[in-house]
Amino acid sequence: MDNPIAHILVVDDDNGIRTLVKRYLDDNNFLVTTAKSAEDASEKIKIIKFDLIVLDIMMPGKNGLEFIEENKNKLDTPIILLTAKGGAEERVEGLEVGADDYLPKPFEPKELILRIKNIINKTNKRDQKRIVEFENIKIDLNKQIIFKDNFEFKINNTEKKILEKMINNPGKTFSRDSIGSLIDLGKERSIDVVITRLRKKIEIDPKNPKFLQTIRGAGYVLWIE
Repeated sequence: MDNPIAHILVVDDDNGIRTLVKRYLDDNNFLVTTAKSAEDASEKIKIIKFDLIVLDIMMPGKNGLEFIEENKNKLDTPIILLTAKGGAEERVEGLEVGADDYLPKPFEPKELILRIKNIINKTNKRDQKRIVEFENIKIDLNKQIIFKDNFEFKINNTEKKILEKMINNPGKTFSRDSIGSLIDLGKERSIDVVITRLRKKIEIDPKNPKFLQTIRGAGYVLWIE
């Protein structure tokens, strides 16, 4: 096999569907791992960093939505849901809890491949954002420098990790738990301290932030688009 396009985790309790999807993905140059349940998938994501997850909703034990809810703070992998035909309510709920796309069963394998490739391409383009400019600010993650007006501010590795995540997900709210999972809280007194430092480097008026804002009861969001 040539270098695989991406590593996909296929989660479905139906062995026939798992085998079928794996075969189609194998044929299209994807590396594939399968899981027969949400519990099985939870164990696999602990040891493997997947590029995308194809996830069935209706499974015995924990269902697909419960899997997303349980892992959303520590999992930034794109997810495509496989849903029973007519399950509109579940599809909406899946998108609300963090899934990126859905495909009703039965589905055309070609459509699944196209949806996977589209999401992978978007993810790859998003991850390439290393230098961003907005208004009078330029953030260079490669050099770990923020340029504001005529001043330069160095950013440490902790600040870089947070900025990198937010820059690649503009407008998305990150909870304190999800930010905490990115950094070593043993070295930081609190997430609020890090956010305050970043605001001093990014904002014109750190006490009234325009870009790095607090969403009360939810977390923090970076508005740069």
